[in-house]
Amino acid sequence: MKFLSMTAFALLLVSSVHAAESTSQRFLNKAIEGNFAEVKMGELALQNGQSEGIKKFGQMLRDDHSAANEKALDAAKSASMTPPDGPNAKQKSDYEKMAKMTGAKFDQEFARHMVADHQKDIAEYKKAAKQSDAAGEYAKAQIPVLQEHLDTAKSLSSKKMSGR
Repeated sequence: MKFLSMTAFALLLVSSVHAAESTSQRFLNKAIEGNFAEVKMGELALQNGQSEGIKKFGQMLRDDHSAANEKALDAAKSASMTPPDGPNAKQKSDYEKMAKMTGAKFDQEFARHMVADHQKDIAEYKKAAKQSDAAGEYAKAQIPVLQEHLDTAKSLSSKKMSGR
């Protein structure tokens, strides 16, 4: 009986370690896809944006998410996982939708999209930051940057709304 409970305990321990790994790996996969998507969206803002504020925000997104992706890829490497090499299908679809817009319509939709996107990201990063591994460390370090992006997007969004 003692052997059976020790075996059960060992299996429970192994499965909880595995669950933590897969949670971190899932987070890193999403984070890397998200970084690729934000870089592309930032480039799109530079190309299709009308206001100087949207263009500056696009530059910020491109620069910050490029740097963040290098760190996320390092975390993925330390977790011995194969990272994604681009945005996911939904992110590609969002990009295609935004790419058809220009001018004030683009600016308004872009700011709105970035507010929603960064609110969702911050919630996911805060959850991942509780992990005590490379993914958790990466998430903790990125939360202030994401918060700055959210604040900027909200500011641009409110300017667009009041500018109607």
